[in-house]
Amino acid sequence: MRGLRATGHVFRVPLDHADPDSPGIEVFAREYSSTEHGEDAVARLPWLLFLQGGPGGRGVRTIQLSGWMKAAARDFRILMLDQRGTGLSTPADASTLDALPSPQAQADYLAHFRADSIVDDAELIRRRLGSGPWTVFGQSYGGFCTLTYLSRAPEGVDRALITGGLAPLAGPPDQVYRATFARVAERNAEYFRWYPEDRDRVTRIARHLDRVAEFLPSGERLTVRRFQMVGSFLGGNTRVHALHYLLEDAFTTTADGPRLSAAFLEQVHAVVSRASQPLYALLHESIYCQGLASSWSAARVLEEYPRFRDDAAEVLLTGEMVYPWYFEEDPALRPLRAVADVLAEKADWGPLYDADVLATNTVPAAAAVYRDDIYVDRDLSLATAASVRNLEVWETDEFHHDGIADDGEAIFERLLSMTRRGPTA
Repeated sequence: MRGLRATGHVFRVPLDHADPDSPGIEVFAREYSSTEHGEDAVARLPWLLFLQGGPGGRGVRTIQLSGWMKAAARDFRILMLDQRGTGLSTPADASTLDALPSPQAQADYLAHFRADSIVDDAELIRRRLGSGPWTVFGQSYGGFCTLTYLSRAPEGVDRALITGGLAPLAGPPDQVYRATFARVAERNAEYFRWYPEDRDRVTRIARHLDRVAEFLPSGERLTVRRFQMVGSFLGGNTRVHALHYLLEDAFTTTADGPRLSAAFLEQVHAVVSRASQPLYALLHESIYCQGLASSWSAARVLEEYPRFRDDAAEVLLTGEMVYPWYFEEDPALRPLRAVADVLAEKADWGPLYDADVLATNTVPAAAAVYRDDIYVDRDLSLATAASVRNLEVWETDEFHHDGIADDGEAIFERLLSMTRRGPTA
């Protein structure tokens, strides 16, 4: 297709890599290569594993090589995982989890869908492909997984590239949400300086939703707090201005007075529904947990930031936080409310990172840290970087969390060149 080859692979892996008798699941991966290389030449290229954002996001689907993939395909064959539970891998959603006998059984099953299991899948796949140590490129949550890879199986990594994805190595998720609530508030202020008319428009929409029942295409009433989720647009250079276009035609005039337009409601539904990514809502807080429970961290920390309340005088738009009411208001998540509560109170999460291994890391690694990132905090990222030997940081305010969608080719090439300078003594 348009200068690329795409080849699908299916791998059988154990649900629990520590238990050889555990049931098997399938993990799908798609290989991309450039047609500028002949098939024999492609077979000799080294592999690059891309770990995408999430949790719960499937591998990138593309019909042409562009951005970072265009740059990578010059020197690598790219492997794109549908991380377990997503895409064409064995699904983990309301319909499949319903086959398990209880919410506790569902939670026990989902405990095997975090970064440690994803990394174990990747190592098994690398060996089955006959690859030596490969380059691992992690974006956002994929960067978290890359740190886990360097902790659990550094022998499988030739070099590590990370964009917007240096997770805190320890501590409760509360530290993450305190930092990101503050950054999201700053980003709201910046946005409303650009588009002052949208400050009144957001407030008008919120107060309208208090008074008038408006319904999303999936049938449920749109609440103020769910509308606030359109703040996800604030997390990028390439998407932030699209928020203005979303808001500008929110209202239409009817015989009964102003109502939210069908086009607006359709677009909002596409942003706020988790139907295509239920694992994101189920596992989002757990990706920060090691030996402790999240106890609905974002909902608790929200109380410290009253300007984000849905009844605030001037409502602020929110980031990627997950709240328990998601499982009441989103029809796709309602069947999962009980298991979500069990996961929120689970305190025996295993370790995701090995601080001692990372402190003595010999794998060349480079990370882009975005100074104004509202999803992965800059200060927490730099603290992590200081704890990983041989990790070189490029800190920039030129990009936001979606940097690789903005200028992926330049970012990838810069990080790759940073890892080619050789290990630090």
